[in-house]
Amino acid sequence: MAVFNLKSREIECKIVFYGPGRSGKTTNLEYIFKTYKKQVSDQMVTIDTEGDRTLFFDFLPMGLGKIKGCDVKVQLYTVPGQVQYSSTRKLVLKGADGIVFVADSFAIRREKNMISLRDLDQNLKECGLNIFKIPLVLQYNKRDIADIPGNTIPIMSIEELQKDLNKQLKVPYYSASALSGQGVGATLKECLKLTLVHLQKEFNWAQ
Repeated sequence: MAVFNLKSREIECKIVFYGPGRSGKTTNLEYIFKTYKKQVSDQMVTIDTEGDRTLFFDFLPMGLGKIKGCDVKVQLYTVPGQVQYSSTRKLVLKGADGIVFVADSFAIRREKNMISLRDLDQNLKECGLNIFKIPLVLQYNKRDIADIPGNTIPIMSIEELQKDLNKQLKVPYYSASALSGQGVGATLKECLKLTLVHLQKEFNWAQ
């Protein structure tokens, strides 16, 4: 849940990058941190777990707008995707204002994508949040693999990913390559926009 600091005229919200292990969540945040350096207000913090990591840093999006004259500061987080870090995912997800779900386009990861999305739904419920109401954007990552000469790794089509993950949710989605940065900025921008609209409504309801 967003924190309103009227003294500093600042609203602090939290966006979490969620998804299965090795889908590209960390690579997304690393690209954002490197590319939008001027909009990053602090260092990236890394919490290492065996075989996975949790990252977070503060982000000051330019041109996003204000809420009741307050600037918006965003905390960007990743969650560890591997099954054994369920408690860490719940902890990071607590208080989230927006979600980017990073799905792996590799065909062999199909089941892991769907398990992770169900896990997100369940963990949101435990945090008192609703997957159908929270600002949510899907990112279909690793789309560039199909264009690499000699590639033999089968990837799912956008239509297949949509059917698996977005048939009921019907939320915005983006094709991406977190390694090259393709689609990363667009995904983040959409999630920020949806989150700002959601916070604006929340702020008005609280008046």
